[in-house]
Amino acid sequence: MTASQDGRYDALAGARLALADAALIAQRQDELLRRHIRHCAAHSPFYRRMFARIGIVPEELQGRGDLARLPFTEKGDLESCHAEFLALPQDEIVDFCLTSGTTGKSVAMLQSAGDLDRLAYNEELSFRGVGITREDRVLVAAAMDRCFMAGLAYFLGLTRIGATVIRGGSSSAGLLMELIRTCRPSAIVGVPSLLLAVAEKLRQEGIDPAGLGVARLVCIGEPIRRSDFSLSPLGERLVQGWRCQVFGTYASTEMATSFTDCGAGLGGHLHPDLVAVEIVDEKGDPVPNGSPGEVVATPLGTGGMPLIRFRTGDIASLDDAPCPCGRNTPRMGPIVGRKSQMLKIRGTTVYPPAIALVLQGMQGVSGYYIEAESEFALSDRIRVVVGSADPSLDASQVVERIAAAIRVRPEVVIVPPEEVLRVTLREDKRKPVVFFDRRVV
Repeated sequence: MTASQDGRYDALAGARLALADAALIAQRQDELLRRHIRHCAAHSPFYRRMFARIGIVPEELQGRGDLARLPFTEKGDLESCHAEFLALPQDEIVDFCLTSGTTGKSVAMLQSAGDLDRLAYNEELSFRGVGITREDRVLVAAAMDRCFMAGLAYFLGLTRIGATVIRGGSSSAGLLMELIRTCRPSAIVGVPSLLLAVAEKLRQEGIDPAGLGVARLVCIGEPIRRSDFSLSPLGERLVQGWRCQVFGTYASTEMATSFTDCGAGLGGHLHPDLVAVEIVDEKGDPVPNGSPGEVVATPLGTGGMPLIRFRTGDIASLDDAPCPCGRNTPRMGPIVGRKSQMLKIRGTTVYPPAIALVLQGMQGVSGYYIEAESEFALSDRIRVVVGSADPSLDASQVVERIAAAIRVRPEVVIVPPEEVLRVTLREDKRKPVVFFDRRVV
């Protein structure tokens, strides 16, 4: 079991489950999945209607192997049938979170006190997995306002551990720099590009970031590894700038679950008592272990707005081989891209993060964004706008570097870095918007 007798989640039991053999992990997950499906069928109007429509009795489903008998839940379902997902009385809802709206309208995910306890447990497991203890002082460079889940989740998880939390937010690199200088955190949680900007600002002030005592960076919102788990140029620059350990994460508000690297850096570990994950192809069929596909998640134990087979739209791979850290849980690879952002350019499939990897590794590049437009049937046209103050960098150099990596030669325009910031930084978004899809549907 992963919950204590008083109903609270037990991180020690959760850690032991991750170290158990695969058969025991599967048995426990199937048990929790059965419980979750029955909760959905009994209390969620959306899923009660779904089971009646497809003619399946929930008791027929025994575990992960039966999930494929059920239809997917789409983001559009949450938008159009929002009220029907609520599975608890309104007076049991204590928190109101909004999704990021990166690929559509923001949707409210309503949480009970039990859901918040589950959320805190998830983050406690994740932070303990990267080595954070009650002796740490952790700067959270993520927003806790505007109904965002992330900052709240980090705060709850860290306080369960007993660590000291410094709630810095993500709106000001200058404020974060001052908090690092005065409060001396041993770990920082934040978006990699923001953490890199803070390091550069410190150096401009004559301060070496590596001398400030930060031992760990927990990176959110942006991948810091390639698909082979090696550090991306952004990850390498973070290590060089801070000279500390860096850990990647993957999460979404709908899942209320995160996947965080361990010290081996071989992908984000799943918490088997909190989520069941499938990786599927464009037809919805499972892909082989280690192959990329769309991430489909069933977050277990959620009470307020439970989901079954939720299509995240994110493309990644899952590896179920044991990790050198000793855990036997499957590991999520870096997000390759979003399904909705897949580009077809003269027969070549491209995801925007592949272009980002090239730009992150180029000297003189200070920000970028990508625009996609329809060119003709089955082909898109992309325009890459690069921010740079380096007079020696010209567009042809950038084109050649991108073409060498993805076999596509996009249009490239170089503009002052300030122009990129003006376009990409938006008050209603948690991180810079770097992809603009203007294709005709």
